[in-house]
Amino acid sequence: MAHPIVTHAVPTPASRTPIYAHLYAQVLFAILCGALLGHFYPAVGEALKPLGDGFIKLVKMVIAPVIFLTVVTGIAGMRELAAVGRVAGRAFGYFLAVSTLALLVGMAVANIVQPGAGMHVDPATLNASAVADYAHQAHESTVTGFLMAIIPTTMISALTDGSILQTLFVAILFGIALSLVGEPAQPVLDLAERVMLVVFRLVGILMRAAPVGAFGAIAFTVGKYGAGSLVSLGGLVATFYLTSILFVLVVLGIIARLHGFSILRLLNYLKAELLLVLGTSSSEAALPSLIAKLERAGCDKGVVGLVVPTGYSFNLDGTNIYMTLAALFIAQACGIHLSWGEQFALLGVAMLSSKGAAGVTGAGFITLAATLSIVPSVPVAGMALILGVDRFMSECRSLTNFIGNAVAAIVVARWENKLDRAQLAQVLANPGARDAEAIN
Repeated sequence: MAHPIVTHAVPTPASRTPIYAHLYAQVLFAILCGALLGHFYPAVGEALKPLGDGFIKLVKMVIAPVIFLTVVTGIAGMRELAAVGRVAGRAFGYFLAVSTLALLVGMAVANIVQPGAGMHVDPATLNASAVADYAHQAHESTVTGFLMAIIPTTMISALTDGSILQTLFVAILFGIALSLVGEPAQPVLDLAERVMLVVFRLVGILMRAAPVGAFGAIAFTVGKYGAGSLVSLGGLVATFYLTSILFVLVVLGIIARLHGFSILRLLNYLKAELLLVLGTSSSEAALPSLIAKLERAGCDKGVVGLVVPTGYSFNLDGTNIYMTLAALFIAQACGIHLSWGEQFALLGVAMLSSKGAAGVTGAGFITLAATLSIVPSVPVAGMALILGVDRFMSECRSLTNFIGNAVAAIVVARWENKLDRAQLAQVLANPGARDAEAIN
């Protein structure tokens, strides 16, 4: 059964709408207004936090159904169960390679630029209580606990508890079961296809509230933390942003070019989602729309359903750059010299602790706490140095993670010969007159 999310139609000039009707323009305007309000009226900006939180909750409400239905219909449509394992294997191979590269890039930049050198901070003077909650959450996170948490209490709870990995786990099993049953299960598959149409229409409705959510979220961030907090640690923030930009344009750009598409055209195609991630500091806010747009761009539904949700926990390029860069910044600021052996040990720990961090606000900071708690050379209390600007780096982490997952889905789809290259080229060259076209 054909899925109407995927369309080959290219809008004609006559169908183009005014710029103010584009979702990306509305979100950008909302971000600018929110930043100005938060700067000039901080108290009002802080009070608008519920707008951002409410929008993110609205989107999270539909994430589980979107993932479940996309994965179930995608796997059932593959027919060959061996293809499911092959897609997963290739996806994890890609995640491991690119994530390791991101960690190495962060470590290399920290050693070259040394943003924390010269601060001469005495670790004994740091306020450890400021990061105590994050350190506690990190301590409670173990590999065994993470793996056990993937298994839901019931099949239904996987769709209600808000865990992406639990939803993905149940969806994969259900999709495999549908495939094994075969023809008798066809009515169930048809129903899932029809329900998916309704869910994606609901996503389209919710995305109309994106400017309101972005306005509230950015007003709160600027109002609470203030742009002035960027000055003292501007070197670290600037280094992180520049490193992430170079990683996207150079590393992901090369990967994209080798697989037949332009990273700049992909960014243009996803500009509405990128602005939404920027405004809310959460890559989850744009997950349903990303899935729809990748399908529209010619990626197979089953590949997208497996790669994107899994990547939200295992393919966090921005978080990995942040982990090694921030850890070495703290060491440099405290005057702690780390040998190459200690730095590579730090990288190895970061490789493990970064897996399973969800693409939500604050997860990168908790993951950094988990890494430092295992590496005794760098004090966990040193995280208090960057606590004030972590929110501003959260946007960049989320953006880089989001772009990395979009690239990963296209690359794996091409490896599997499940990518319509002509459609991808056509859609990236002509993104469309309406931002909501991919989900309407």
